Amino acid sequence: MNFRMIGYILGRLLVVEGLLMALPLIVSAIYGEYEMLMAFLIPMAVLFSVGLLLSFRKPKNMKIYAKEGFLTVGLSWVVVSLFGCLPFIISGLIPNFVGAFFETVSGFTTTGASVLSSADFDKLWAPASASVGMHGVFLWRCFTHWIGGMGVLVFVLAIMPQQEMSSSHMVYVMRAEMPGPKVDKIVSTVKKTSAIMYGMYTAMTFIQVIFLVSGGLGIYESLCISFSTAGTGGFSVWADNMVSFGGIANIEYCTWVVSVFMFLFSINFNVYFLILTGKVTSALLSEELWWFIGIVMTATALIALNIYTVYWNVSDSIRHAFFQVATILSTTGFATADFNLWPNLSKTLLLILMFIGACAGSTGGGMKVSRLVISFKSAWVEICHMIHPRQVKRVRFERKSVDNDTIKGAFAYIISYGFIFFASLIIVALFDRPSIETLFSSVASTINNVGPGLGAAGPMSNFAFYSPASLIVLSLDMLFGRLEIFPMMMLFSPSVWRGK
Repeated sequence: MNFRMIGYILGRLLVVEGLLMALPLIVSAIYGEYEMLMAFLIPMAVLFSVGLLLSFRKPKNMKIYAKEGFLTVGLSWVVVSLFGCLPFIISGLIPNFVGAFFETVSGFTTTGASVLSSADFDKLWAPASASVGMHGVFLWRCFTHWIGGMGVLVFVLAIMPQQEMSSSHMVYVMRAEMPGPKVDKIVSTVKKTSAIMYGMYTAMTFIQVIFLVSGGLGIYESLCISFSTAGTGGFSVWADNMVSFGGIANIEYCTWVVSVFMFLFSINFNVYFLILTGKVTSALLSEELWWFIGIVMTATALIALNIYTVYWNVSDSIRHAFFQVATILSTTGFATADFNLWPNLSKTLLLILMFIGACAGSTGGGMKVSRLVISFKSAWVEICHMIHPRQVKRVRFERKSVDNDTIKGAFAYIISYGFIFFASLIIVALFDRPSIETLFSSVASTINNVGPGLGAAGPMSNFAFYSPASLIVLSLDMLFGRLEIFPMMMLFSPSVWRGK
């Protein structure tokens, strides 16, 4: 186990996190929120000190393999969340550590579950004479979605000097952090792959900003919402989430803009790379893409029909249905309506979509469309073998045979997922006594990185009613879900820490 290299990467990561805090620091200064500057200056000083201490000397052995890759990723997400919650505590927005840690984990894992109340949002929008403004702090809250959307270590790989990494070894880090059954380089090196992915990610983010600004939304609000949309996170800057869009006139236009971009950020970024390189036919032949589109269209049609009696308007029914399908399936977690009040069929469909999630290689969470398709196809092949033992039938996905390791990995993930899910249900039920609807949907929304659940944890509510112990369990669920279980499981394996 190359612990020196793990520490070196963690040090570089902490320095990068400190640099990223410069954006909300500048925003606080622009809005004249000088009382809030220390909320970022202190964490930045701590991050630079610890980060430089860990990465001051380059290790002689810079090779890492799968085990180090998993451990590095698991540790990285815990560490950035521990330091990332400091602005919330120092600013006074979330003074208790557990709540601030929960909010930060929710941000970096792009979950969007929150402990903030309506009164907390008043600190952002109240007149300067009434309270201390918190534009920088709320921007940091949404910015954590954008940082975690593509992966904090993928960002570090994109900016790390080429001579400090080996593509054949650093690909283990990327595979451990990127969502989906299997992740490979899309070009010859990990650095170029990371740079291309973040380039597309950044371009799409600012295109959305332009669309929202043209719809009448302010630059600050557009930037925050675009950060949350790109990371498929769900943190909003308004107490009513996305219901009123701050009272602008073009609510319908902005709703469709956010809906479309949530859908786009849910698609495997390899599809966009193929399109950019002129391989449009190959991109359109993506099996996962068409499965995803089919799920979106089917769920939207069923929910629109089901909620027609709520709105008595075809346009509004389709708009709200598509928005909620896009936000839940992409695991973003925005809400234009309180779907807690929708008919049971619609709520059931949304709950199912929480588990399905987005495409592999996207910024979304959930089990991933590709993993579920592979699992169902594998089960069907086994049934066919039982009926016709001599028949030779292979699992095929994306026009090629799926190897046994990928199939075993998919089933191992689902089994581990089920164990963690039901263990979390039991543990949270021991500490708190929410309704079964609230309990089940809370665990489902956190482990699938969705955000809002049902019942007391619905889209117009928050998670502040949970005890600190439950919030820690749900925070771990968010980390397990975002990192697809195995990197986090490595952290709890004694043999890993013994270097075996």
